[in-house]
Amino acid sequence: MGIFTTFTSLSKFTKLTYIHLILEGPVPTSENPFRPTAGATPPEVIGRSGLLDEFEYGLELGSGAPGLLAIFTGARGIGKTVMLGAAHTVAREHGWAVIAETATGTFMGRIGEKMRRLTQELADNPESRRRITGLSIAGFSITSQLTPERQVDWRELGETLLALLDERGTGLLVTVDEIHAADRTELAQLAANVQHFIQDRLPIALIFAGLPSAVSDLLNEGVATFLRRADKIDLHAAAVRDVEKSYTDTFAAADISIQPELVREAAVATGGYPFLIQLIGYFLWREAEKNNGTLSSDAVGRAIAGGIRRNERVVIEAALAAASAKDREFLHAMSIDDEPSTTADIIHRTGSRPTLVAKYRNRLIDAGLIESTGHGKVDFAIPGLGEYLRKNPDA
Repeated sequence: MGIFTTFTSLSKFTKLTYIHLILEGPVPTSENPFRPTAGATPPEVIGRSGLLDEFEYGLELGSGAPGLLAIFTGARGIGKTVMLGAAHTVAREHGWAVIAETATGTFMGRIGEKMRRLTQELADNPESRRRITGLSIAGFSITSQLTPERQVDWRELGETLLALLDERGTGLLVTVDEIHAADRTELAQLAANVQHFIQDRLPIALIFAGLPSAVSDLLNEGVATFLRRADKIDLHAAAVRDVEKSYTDTFAAADISIQPELVREAAVATGGYPFLIQLIGYFLWREAEKNNGTLSSDAVGRAIAGGIRRNERVVIEAALAAASAKDREFLHAMSIDDEPSTTADIIHRTGSRPTLVAKYRNRLIDAGLIESTGHGKVDFAIPGLGEYLRKNPDA
């Protein structure tokens, strides 16, 4: 299957192409199918089939189904937000309402406001109006933090909305992205309320997405103990051979001429990393447009270099922006190695005390810049970060 982007961002023609790709394989198109983006809507890539099967089955079963609690984790740009978008699509196809939020400040208030609007929409149905008579549904959007009284209002509004949806044989999906940025008090409030809804057998689904360290912290907090039962889905890079096949199929369908060894070179350069798959594919397509549908060795080299440069600007430099001088010293000490670095080597290279190295190790893991790969070993969590630091010793 070719590599395409978040469905809702595409033109009508490309949507049809995307559907055809899923059902029957690639079809020719003159439009560049690669849409590399970063942040709120990262691109969708191969290697994700079957990840939402339990969730979809849970939508059919209804309240209490284990698939209705899920957490996506993975490095920056690995496709967490795309998976949330895919869940939104699946939920709507089953008739469920969807509330999508990012875990920036006061997100509980924003969820409450959206629940209020949904309840009012249902009230426009004469069959529903009688059932919400007397309910106070004042706005939540300007609330900076939910007081105990507003928490009660929030829960009561949620109960009313879910009961109305349940009568129609549907339910509500709530997704919260970037939980590493969340206020823990708000996350605790949401977790407690969702647990209450589940206990009352109301049709609620909850999916989080965030960096691995943030997810681990959340699951270790007592207030969110019930979330340990959630389906924890760790997103990883796609296999290079799958990227190679996808590039081959996509370019062949568009009558773009490229030698197999050059397809392999481009696929290897992505490392299977979703954002780089999209970036390099995007630049390969641009090169083909400029060269009458032919990709030479030089054109492929330019496309790879262009994709890597854009990834450095959009992902790597943004990730390093908040790093302190000591953080960067730690990262540069790691960049000497082609393989995962040992704590002993970092202590030796930086001349720092073991306790200080341990402190910055934990800081960088929490920031999503590095990850533990075994006892006493760490590696870069963002593809290309080590190479970038080697090229830029003053970064």
